[in-house]
Amino acid sequence: MNEPGHGQVGLLVREPCSGALRAATSDEVLRAARACLARRLRRGVALESPRSAHDYLRLRMGALEHEVFGVLYLDNRHRLIEWQALFRGTLDGATVHPREVVKEALARNAAACLLVHNHPSGVAEPSQADELITRRLREALALVDIRVLDHLVVAGDEVVSFAERGLL
Repeated sequence: MNEPGHGQVGLLVREPCSGALRAATSDEVLRAARACLARRLRRGVALESPRSAHDYLRLRMGALEHEVFGVLYLDNRHRLIEWQALFRGTLDGATVHPREVVKEALARNAAACLLVHNHPSGVAEPSQADELITRRLREALALVDIRVLDHLVVAGDEVVSFAERGLL
């Protein structure tokens, strides 16, 4: 079999009608990767490794051209309850309402959560606004005994963790 050339990937897919094999497109590869990571990061799975969450979020959010703010809701053993994209913004920001985050976390009976948003600019460095909303959300969620374990900023292939940087 020939090596994949420029613009091709090493994954083969079968044509539904003819059954013939062909090289997968990059969109098909990304879709397959997202599905694989989604299976690894499904309801009830413990988030023991930050790497699996980072990989999942990079694929889900890294290439978006608009800002999205979302939450990974966790139970008291840090098992995933649900991922939810809560707010959609523009190229350089999204308005986040702490009341809505608290309401959604309570509706899912979350004990903890991971906050996440992307930077379409490709620069994952947290802004002062990111730090401020993290503080506000942490305070609001603490009032109802929900812990914020981390806030992750995704930009392309890079993920920056507030917890790792000592910002939480």
